[in-house]
Amino acid sequence: MSEETPRIEVTVAAPVEAVWEALRNKDKIRHWHGWEYEGEGGLDQEIDLIYFSEFSEDTTAHVLELQGEHGGDRFEVEAVEGGSRLRLTRAPHSDNPEWEAYYDDVTEGWTTFLHQLRFALEHHPDEPRRTLFYSGTGTDPLMEALKVPAAPVGAEYELDLIGEPATGRVWYRSENQVGLTVDGWGDGLLVLSHVGPNEQKPQGSAMAILTLYGVDDAGRDAIDKRWRDWWSPRYSTPDEG
Repeated sequence: MSEETPRIEVTVAAPVEAVWEALRNKDKIRHWHGWEYEGEGGLDQEIDLIYFSEFSEDTTAHVLELQGEHGGDRFEVEAVEGGSRLRLTRAPHSDNPEWEAYYDDVTEGWTTFLHQLRFALEHHPDEPRRTLFYSGTGTDPLMEALKVPAAPVGAEYELDLIGEPATGRVWYRSENQVGLTVDGWGDGLLVLSHVGPNEQKPQGSAMAILTLYGVDDAGRDAIDKRWRDWWSPRYSTPDEG
């Protein structure tokens, strides 16, 4: 693990005011943060906790700091050619082992979410989404298992995605992640992440977030079944060991 404080940046083809609203309007945050899930409070409670429980903001400079026990993650939005730059500077590292055990996971999560924010604003502003989420442990590299082509960002792709012909473009790449637009999901988004074995997770970890638009219940259920049937034998959940 690097001791440097990570910085994540995305350039969004939208005005600063639109990006700022996506960070400060609860309804807008639901369009890109995380994924839907059942449980006490669900996604709405998570949004309240992260973005509105402990924070400081400068609405003129468009700076938001989410304050926590060990210092906050800092968001800055500034105008650039073609739109806005959204920069996230992670909270400092800590000598608290419990905090550090999840530090890299949180960084990976923010990487995903900022690219989901950009996608929502550029492709589906003000449009509600539906999401499916899968995670688990396993050393089998996820992108290789799904035969995701090693195409550059912006390139078109075609692949058989768990029994479903898929086309779209490569939305982003990072060290451990790839995002693909998926035409057949109403111009949706697939985010895949795989982190190899490390001290915290000796078996490695895999994650997929599917963002769907205009897909009815039957379509969503069919996609979910295909993915669960494929995922479960390859990547055990934490409860399964």
